Amino acid sequence: MELEPQSFDANHNLGEFYVHSAKLATAVPYLEKAQSLDPTSYANGYDLALALVETGELDRARRLLRDMTQRQDSAELRNLLAETVEKRGDYMAAVTEYECAAHMEPSEKNIFDWGGELLQHQTLEPAVAVFRSGAEPYPQSVRMQIGLGIALYSQRQYDDAVKALARATDLAPLDPFPYVFLGRVYKVSTAQADEVLKRLQRFVELQPANAQAHYYYALALWKGKRDQEQYASLDEVELLLKKATALDPGFADAHLQLGILYAERHNYAEAIDQYGNAIRSRPNLADAHYRLGQALVRAGDKAQAQEEFEVYDRLHKQEVVESEKERAEIRQFIYNAKEP
Repeated sequence: MELEPQSFDANHNLGEFYVHSAKLATAVPYLEKAQSLDPTSYANGYDLALALVETGELDRARRLLRDMTQRQDSAELRNLLAETVEKRGDYMAAVTEYECAAHMEPSEKNIFDWGGELLQHQTLEPAVAVFRSGAEPYPQSVRMQIGLGIALYSQRQYDDAVKALARATDLAPLDPFPYVFLGRVYKVSTAQADEVLKRLQRFVELQPANAQAHYYYALALWKGKRDQEQYASLDEVELLLKKATALDPGFADAHLQLGILYAERHNYAEAIDQYGNAIRSRPNLADAHYRLGQALVRAGDKAQAQEEFEVYDRLHKQEVVESEKERAEIRQFIYNAKEP
């Protein structure tokens, strides 16, 4: 490049080298120089746009991509343009571009990205339709089934949601994510309780060192079939929760549920210990403070119980509502599931 500073190839190749070396900011000047030398180069334009997006130069990336689509439109450009305008906060424009990309090239990635954008912003009925349309040509796509399951769950179509998530675990038995989400919906579909239990049991068998596997299987055994008056052995539930806390001593939710189990057995000393463990792991876990207060009342320590109730009241007012937590988890899933 030093020998031929006006060479398109020299600038483009050096810029592309830096892109592949994850030195995007260093790549941009060389790609920009190459772009000025040959504005019609698709490969250089795409690399430059991608580098601009990743370095936060969103307005420049958007202008470049708009220009490129005028010259040589493609689904790849539309998908990157959608990502660009999404990062600028323009949700409607992002949906339009993702939809355009999916129609131009109905690949698994393009359909998933379109459905994922709708799901992130709680446009649920269209999201369900998109994921369903993607599941037909791509029946082996794990992320399509998970996206469909989450969208159906958000629409309160619980039986169908559990079926989609169960299907995802069957397609990827070693992937913990679909099991974890399936574990979180164990109570919503009593008609599918046996199917949920079967998958969560498999989760434990395939990943015996995974604390979440033991935790969600315990909850499904304990609470998933109560509407059908089919009670699990509490001894088995206790062993599973103890295993979860042994594998992950900082697993606050597992300590909390173990405390609840002990409280139901009127073993308040053990319950107090487990609630304390949960609070030490996650001091802002409001429910743990409330239940600790209840257990302390039962144990005769009303003064300490009152302190816990006061902490609960303060935390409860600050606590993020459940729907906001779920949206954050959905955003993280969409981000993780997108192909680079």
